[in-house]
Amino acid sequence: MTLTELKYIVAVAREKHFGRAADACYVSQPTLSVAIKKLEDELDVKLFERSAGEVTVTPLGEEIVRQAQSVLEQAAAIKEIAKRGKDPLSGVLTLGVIYTIGPYLLPDLVRNSIERTPQMPLMLQENFTVKLLEMLRTGEIDCAIVAEPFPDTGLAIAPLYDEPFMAAVPSSHPRWRRSPPLSTMDLKNETMLLLGAGHCFRDHVLEVCPEFARYASNAEGIRRTFEGSSLETIKHMVAAGMGVTLVPRLSVPKDALDTPRRRKSDEPHIRYLPIVEEDGVPPPSRRVVLVWRRSFTRYEAIAALRNAVYACALPGVTRLS
Repeated sequence: MTLTELKYIVAVAREKHFGRAADACYVSQPTLSVAIKKLEDELDVKLFERSAGEVTVTPLGEEIVRQAQSVLEQAAAIKEIAKRGKDPLSGVLTLGVIYTIGPYLLPDLVRNSIERTPQMPLMLQENFTVKLLEMLRTGEIDCAIVAEPFPDTGLAIAPLYDEPFMAAVPSSHPRWRRSPPLSTMDLKNETMLLLGAGHCFRDHVLEVCPEFARYASNAEGIRRTFEGSSLETIKHMVAAGMGVTLVPRLSVPKDALDTPRRRKSDEPHIRYLPIVEEDGVPPPSRRVVLVWRRSFTRYEAIAALRNAVYACALPGVTRLS
């Protein structure tokens, strides 16, 4: 039994496909298949059920794969311990970020990281929350910046900041010309533009704004919901007058909240409005956190990354210690 064979079975369990697993491990499919067959013969168990279009893990195989992942993490930890003895911050840190945070946080974060810890370059991975949590579990990334809530996976969690949502509305709409603060109820008769399924920000909006879910089936505005692939795409739809949306505060351009006379925004056709407390319910927001495996040994690297985040401008958000 070798670490390479254990790496192969973890890859197949993750990809549920021998070809994709071989690609992920940078080997040919025959090489991977032969190695897994050798391990199955050695253990005298069947790890995978193979069918025409799908590979499934046997019940016993699932237990073995979990143990294999633990062994691989421990083996990687030996290398990390050796690195830490020389320089705790030496080496690449692989960071995952969700799509609705990456474009707005990463420019400042990468710049701060380079200035503070040039010996620890960041390797970045953007993806959905569910995928990033899976990549954390399998050791493909070291840590991730995501927004709560998410499934409890036994990860270590450090809160970074609370970020309010703002309403993005078309400047041409006569209702919004005076830039009044508004409540979520004010939006119920508007056409709501949402991110497509899979984006956690869509779920966050529907969770903190229950009006959207409640009116989705029986109200004129929310019933006519459009879906976009990114926040920036949705903003273009807002600018075109197709509807309104909610956006996280960091996605708002720097000068978009200036008075109309001073405003020089790249988005002159969009107005960003604060959302006020309503019936004792605070304005919608999300908590952004840094998560990592509890078995991850580079504690100094996590602390350095948090400090780099705190050094970012983060306009309009509440930093958390």
